[in-house]
Amino acid sequence: MSERKPYKTDVSDEQWALVEPVIAAWKAAHPSVSGHQGRYATREIVNALLYQGRTGCQWELLPHDFPPPGAVKYYFYLA
Repeated sequence: MSERKPYKTDVSDEQWALVEPVIAAWKAAHPSVSGHQGRYATREIVNALLYQGRTGCQWELLPHDFPPPGAVKYYFYLA
């Protein structure tokens, strides 16, 4: 993924250092039945979820530089 300008809702490096091990452990405990590892960076999924939660935008109106709305919604409803 190319570099993008950060949004105010993005997790900082310090926040990500705290959250990433928890998400990685959850993903390890809940593997995909198809064995798919995920096409998009988990941090970008989290950033998109935080953006949607803060702004209240419709899923289909997430900015284009986030992963596709379907991928973001997948993780939202999975958790």
